[in-house]
Amino acid sequence: MPIEFIGFVSTSHESEIHGREGPIVDVGYTRAFARAHEQAGFDRVLIGYFSNAPDGFVVATDVAAHTERLGLLLAHRPGFVAPTLAARKLATLDQFSGGRLAVHVISGGSDEDQRRDGDHLPHDARYRRTDEYLDVLKRIWTATTPVDHRGEHYQFEGAWSDVRCVSLPHVPIYFGGSSDIAVEIAGRHADVYALWGEPLADARAHVQRVMASAARWGRHPGISLSVRAIVAATEDEAWGRAHRILDAIRARVGAGAHRPRAPQNTGSLRLLDAAARGEVHDKRLFTALAAATGAAGSTTALVGTAEQVAESMLDYVDIGVTTLLIRGYDPYDDLGDYAEVIRLVRAGVERRDRAGPAGDVLAGPSRA
Repeated sequence: MPIEFIGFVSTSHESEIHGREGPIVDVGYTRAFARAHEQAGFDRVLIGYFSNAPDGFVVATDVAAHTERLGLLLAHRPGFVAPTLAARKLATLDQFSGGRLAVHVISGGSDEDQRRDGDHLPHDARYRRTDEYLDVLKRIWTATTPVDHRGEHYQFEGAWSDVRCVSLPHVPIYFGGSSDIAVEIAGRHADVYALWGEPLADARAHVQRVMASAARWGRHPGISLSVRAIVAATEDEAWGRAHRILDAIRARVGAGAHRPRAPQNTGSLRLLDAAARGEVHDKRLFTALAAATGAAGSTTALVGTAEQVAESMLDYVDIGVTTLLIRGYDPYDDLGDYAEVIRLVRAGVERRDRAGPAGDVLAGPSRA
């Protein structure tokens, strides 16, 4: 079974423990960061979407132009670009990147952040819009005749695109969200379902929930786990580093930087619930970082040596994870450690493949 590794490219050196160094768009840094991911063995890099951030389409285009094989996972929020136009934009980028594009569709978990871009729909309505949006994208990408549509959020006549995706039937669709409506829509549309780094038992139950939703549509999506990794030469050194990172985050929060707010999205609430049940789960999943940051995104971390972190990642592979999205609190410098983790995980997957199918594996990705 192939395993996919995804990193995270930003346009400046910045993280929860580092204030921004230099301009918000540091072109040289972005290109070097992307190439470093390629050299470390990553398959793709996530290009995030934030209401105050540089435009992801432009960043993805430049990353594609300055790498050779690195894939792109472009975060995209429905509601700000018409789906007919988005279909053409994404297909065009897929063409210029040589088929290296995937899209990570984010409905939006924060009312406040959505309103910054003028979106005032409540949570469930945003997900209904996403459902309709994805229907339109896939129809435009695959239609053989012009498309008419009249729905709750979009109406158009005679839509057509001369540009098609390199990947068939269309670029892969990654999708996240832990609420009931999100899981329902993921089952219908996601080629890869994305969840954050939860304890194994929680993650297993959640994967089963997603797969049950997908089964109603005759689908088997891949499963992506997004988790930080804190790696050092010894286990004690790794935990020492993890606690220094935690102290740095708490100090920045105390000084008024990155002050956490109560999250609205179900995924963050799940991480905070895990943190309330214990700072460490399954030997090395460190949840105190999620509590310190308000679980604003992927904030839990696997802590240990490269071998130990790889072993823990393989535990998630055994419950159906097919993609691992990892990034560090020292984003650029951590890539050297991650190259070894990637090598060890891939070797472990090969050993499992030679040994035969594991009974606990739940997901085998398919496209529909």
